[in-house]
Amino acid sequence: MNDTPQNTLLKTLPLDALHRELGGKMVPFAGYEMPVQYAMGVKGEHLHVREKAGLFDVSHMGQAFLTASDHAEAASAIETLVPGEIAGLSPGRIRYTVLLADDGGVLDDLMITRTEEDGKLFLVVNAATKDADFALIEEKLAGRAKLDVLGRSLLALQGPLAHTVIGALDPMAPEMPFMSMRHTQLEGIPVTLSRCGYTGEDGYEISVANSDAEALARRLLAHEDVAPIGLGARDSLRLEAGLCLYGHDLTEADTPVSAAITFAIGKRRRQEGGFPGAERILRELKEGCEAVRVGLRPLGRAPAREGVEVRSAEGEVIGAVTSGGFGPTFDAPVAMGRVEARFAEPGTVVHLMVRGKPMEAEVVRLPFVPQRYYRGAR
Repeated sequence: MNDTPQNTLLKTLPLDALHRELGGKMVPFAGYEMPVQYAMGVKGEHLHVREKAGLFDVSHMGQAFLTASDHAEAASAIETLVPGEIAGLSPGRIRYTVLLADDGGVLDDLMITRTEEDGKLFLVVNAATKDADFALIEEKLAGRAKLDVLGRSLLALQGPLAHTVIGALDPMAPEMPFMSMRHTQLEGIPVTLSRCGYTGEDGYEISVANSDAEALARRLLAHEDVAPIGLGARDSLRLEAGLCLYGHDLTEADTPVSAAITFAIGKRRRQEGGFPGAERILRELKEGCEAVRVGLRPLGRAPAREGVEVRSAEGEVIGAVTSGGFGPTFDAPVAMGRVEARFAEPGTVVHLMVRGKPMEAEVVRLPFVPQRYYRGAR
């Protein structure tokens, strides 16, 4: 989980003291000291989120408002950098999309929300890339939209009981649809509440002022069904859910097509283009690409980690594992990898070179564990 170069001065989260009080094991990640696990351990935390609700501190991620004269102008501006359908977003709705390089490579994946305020978009980007992301957005959209980077905490409450925990503080929260956002108060604390997350479970992300973060976190943790969860379980949860981790399963060498996240490209955008690398991406949508991200199910019990070579049944090198480990819910090793497109059909048998020995695996459809987002009335 160490994504921080050695000899780098680490930043601390606003809730650093609370994590240490709770027994969090702190490790370097994306330039920050962050909790990788607590006393329950990664497996225990993982299963707790699948069964109840877990609280994650994701304050290392980048948050910003992008503001223009009205929504049409804000959307038109950001659509020059992403392939998502932003113009058609209704107020309070969220879109997952990607920030693109000129050649169509993915610079980052991000969430874009149309707020209730006309002309204002709320952006959440990855921690390791946030400085470069915001610099690019400011440079490319200068004169069209204003970027205000926020110094706020971001908490994620994830799991099948998250809606009951939040519902006790905000009665309207349980009926919020998946990928929606609203400004509200949780026991008098002003927050921006989004129904989304990156575990495959139902849940919320809560943007809150740093000065209020500890009080809110303690209030949520006081609930008998809520436990603090670290980076280790966050990684295993998103892997079981088949979700990309930027810098691993998704890089600048990938397009949305090769990364198998074509849902990030809006229908209108596929027809009109107008985003970086559109010619290449639209061609790949029609004709395919040389290599694609797939799910890999090792047929033994040994996990295959990132970087493990993937070979065909005949011994030909055809790709590499991009994320891998043990899936506690799946109760077996799980992995994702980038393989040549001709080997991407589910059911294809491949070999993973674990410690120099070929281990049989099968290409499978993602996710490993069904995603359980809230789609409508209970």
